[in-house]
Amino acid sequence: MKTKTNHRRITRAAIATAAAALCLAGASQAQAAPLGSVTFYTGAGRTGTAVPLDLEKVGVCQELTTPARSFFAASNQAVDVFFNADCVTGAPGRTGDLYFRTGTLGQGNFPYLAVSYRIRSAG
Repeated sequence: MKTKTNHRRITRAAIATAAAALCLAGASQAQAAPLGSVTFYTGAGRTGTAVPLDLEKVGVCQELTTPARSFFAASNQAVDVFFNADCVTGAPGRTGDLYFRTGTLGQGNFPYLAVSYRIRSAG
């Protein structure tokens, strides 16, 4: 007994599978690129001067020219915020493990004046 196969059905399934794989690969690459924005503010409650962060500088410690008191984050990247220069953890002028992470979607006030920060990688 001969078994018939439907080559068109197999070809369509293979094309659909390949297309899905390409979409997933594209989506994972898109997640690696910075999306959205994170802004620090010199005043509490998102007041004062707005300081938009450059989300392209991933992993690099950056110093703020003016200390920040609050933030707004709507991005696929979180930001680690430090209360000492050079991204040193701890309360201001002290060593320790204290730092603040903004998360990817949120807003709030920092517990101390933020003076340096580091963008975390996406995904």
